[in-house]
Amino acid sequence: MNYFQQFDLPEQLELNLTTLKANFLKLQQQYHPDQAKDKNLALIQSSEINQAYKTLFYVDSRAGYLLKLQQQDQNLDQSIHDLDFLQSALELREMLDEAASVEQLNQLKKEVGSHVDSLTNAFNTQFSQQQWLDAQDSVRKLQFFQKVLNDIDKAEEDILDHQINLDDDF
Repeated sequence: MNYFQQFDLPEQLELNLTTLKANFLKLQQQYHPDQAKDKNLALIQSSEINQAYKTLFYVDSRAGYLLKLQQQDQNLDQSIHDLDFLQSALELREMLDEAASVEQLNQLKKEVGSHVDSLTNAFNTQFSQQQWLDAQDSVRKLQFFQKVLNDIDKAEEDILDHQINLDDDF
């Protein structure tokens, strides 16, 4: 059973994340090790459910998984060779390094979200037309943007933690 079937979801890039989470919680409850006769098997099943959820939750890994189901997921770890993309990626990284406020990070998050939306649309077209090399390239770019989003979240946490520590000093 593939991950989409496991969560009773359509095999597509666009997913209702609320439904995904609800089905995840239902499965976790059903296969929780504390309620199982065979705890080792339940631990394995629970781990598999967690992995499936994590894969489907993020658009980059979901797109890569869709390629895997079509046996077209090779070379996803290769470098990106699009010079225009690499230039804009460098600029985004510089903006992240220079961001000093939550507002700046939120603006950057919106910009990255716009890129993700554009790549998601491109991937959907490439995938449906079986343009595998282009779809693989889109997944690599989505993976980059997911890393940037993760780093934005971490930078936001750092700023908020710093603000809390300053408040504690007074």
